[in-house]
Amino acid sequence: MNKKPRKPKIEATHSLAGVFGFHAVTSLIRHRAKHIAYIWVQQGRDDARMQELVEAAQAANIKIEVQPRETLDRETDGVHQGVVAWVHPRQAGSETDLEQLLEKAEKPPLLLVLDGVTDPHNLGACLRSADAAGAAAVIVPRDKSAGLSPTVRKVACGAAEVLPLIQVTNLSRTLRSLRDYGVWVLGTAGEAEQLIYQVDLTRSVALVMGAEGRGMRRLTREHCDELVRLPMAGEVSSLNVSVASGIALYEAVRQRL
Repeated sequence: MNKKPRKPKIEATHSLAGVFGFHAVTSLIRHRAKHIAYIWVQQGRDDARMQELVEAAQAANIKIEVQPRETLDRETDGVHQGVVAWVHPRQAGSETDLEQLLEKAEKPPLLLVLDGVTDPHNLGACLRSADAAGAAAVIVPRDKSAGLSPTVRKVACGAAEVLPLIQVTNLSRTLRSLRDYGVWVLGTAGEAEQLIYQVDLTRSVALVMGAEGRGMRRLTREHCDELVRLPMAGEVSSLNVSVASGIALYEAVRQRL
């Protein structure tokens, strides 16, 4: 690997999305190599983990550029671990992409469904939590929902480039069609009798979270197979949707370990 730092392509990165961290970049090399423009690696980092990543990138004919740590620090907003992949931004998927994902699933998929989450910071945080929890995709309605904006990508810290965001025309119809693939649709509502800890999340499941304040829309609620709630011991009546999503997703992780 060339040890001489190259002049950073700062201007070129404006149209690209930066994905950083070993796990995220390795996943990109494995699944979306052709979308990677080039990878920055930190000057002076030559440990086994870095060498393995570089070899995988070179095998996929991806350009490697060595940069000083200061450059990586400046161009990322998080712990980059010495590696940043610059990729052509991923676009939102459709109902067809969701069907293909479910047909190819090798284990019971975990899906996160967001009904009417319009705040891009919340969507970005939900994408980040969903990716960390091993979710197969995040599903949102095409209208009255945040999309893959620059703010969402930044808050997601790379998750938007590795985790499918599926935008559907009719969310109720999509929830109904999930049953054809054996997916249990589990809605969250404050008035539900069961706690989320009392249901089986090891099966194929879609966790449905409503927007802050008004929660799930009526039709969305009607297409859920079951409703559950998170315990609320304090005075506040609800949690931020990204926090609630993280709690629900990681209960699924706990049960699946």
